[in-house]
Amino acid sequence: MGKAAPSAGAGFVHHDAALQQRLRGWAHGELDSALLGRGDGSLKQVFRDGLMERQDRHVWSHAHRDGDWRPDLTAAPIDTTRILGYNLRTMPRLPTNFGLLDTADSDYAKSRVAVLPVPFERTTSYGKGTSNGPAAILRASQSMELWDEELRREPAAIGIHTLPPFLPEAFDMEEAMRELQAECAEPMRAGKFLVTLGGEHSLTIAPVRAARQVFRSAGEIGVVQFDAHSDLRAEFEGTPYSHASVMRRVHEDGIPALAVGIRSLSRPEAELIRDKNLPVIWGYQLDRAAELFEPMLAKLPEQVYLTFDLDFFDPALVPATGTPEPGGGHWYPTLALLRTLFRVKKVVAMDVVELAPFGGNPASDFLAAKLIYKCLGYLGA
Repeated sequence: MGKAAPSAGAGFVHHDAALQQRLRGWAHGELDSALLGRGDGSLKQVFRDGLMERQDRHVWSHAHRDGDWRPDLTAAPIDTTRILGYNLRTMPRLPTNFGLLDTADSDYAKSRVAVLPVPFERTTSYGKGTSNGPAAILRASQSMELWDEELRREPAAIGIHTLPPFLPEAFDMEEAMRELQAECAEPMRAGKFLVTLGGEHSLTIAPVRAARQVFRSAGEIGVVQFDAHSDLRAEFEGTPYSHASVMRRVHEDGIPALAVGIRSLSRPEAELIRDKNLPVIWGYQLDRAAELFEPMLAKLPEQVYLTFDLDFFDPALVPATGTPEPGGGHWYPTLALLRTLFRVKKVVAMDVVELAPFGGNPASDFLAAKLIYKCLGYLGA
């Protein structure tokens, strides 16, 4: 039986009149959720001050429009923690920390792991909703049993601290990534294993650059990418910082990478892979990944960063992602690859991105939470 839902406490109510008006506009469909990441310091402060608060009551209307449940705005002021990026059916309470750990197992000073929620979504090009991913992962993790039957211990014993959510203020994508890079570098410098929760895949360049900056004294880093898409476009829909371009930025930074599970790419991306001889385990090769993976890992630096786009998985396992692709990874073979990765290399940080949760099907949320927890178990093995 899963753990009981957490008890609730007081929420955060924002009384700024201008922000209240903008939030009312959002609730009536006039404010795109992507604006939460576009240069609004007030909204960022709302997330920082209020997103992690728990609460007993929610002001929601039982009438819905196009399947999108909206808050009842007859009362004022609006409790911003009740409406920013949450769906009533999947998020009845706001999350506090990963795994619902007690203070002894989540104190920052004592924890080996720091979890950073980044509900960042600006460049998604098909399905939307990745800004809801961090909250869904945290909420699912609170009903996750902490004993690992494979490792025969509780990985949470290494300490897992959940940081306040972070959203860059800058409208410019390059500047936004610099903000996120600085935010990621802080826990890394403090000796924490940083787990970044996305959000869309474009954000990965920031913690990768932070890891290279912080861990450079111990040598270069490489990147291991689990993904359905190569993400090697020079630019997409007008920006070089698109989710479809993140690994091109990694490549242009001179950081070697190994891609696993790729089964969707453009001709220019395929030509780049061919011309630069970039290492890839293709989707059609996943049945042989166990034999291919370790020899290819050996060519990367000792230190690696793990980026895990959840569309790596077969959409039968993870339908809640913006761009699902037929085929893909399965649970236990993927865990075997990850265990090999943590055994063979020093994984310095990781992210899990592109969860776009939808009501009535929390399986994807739980898989994402358990995937992270398994990786933390392998980290401490």
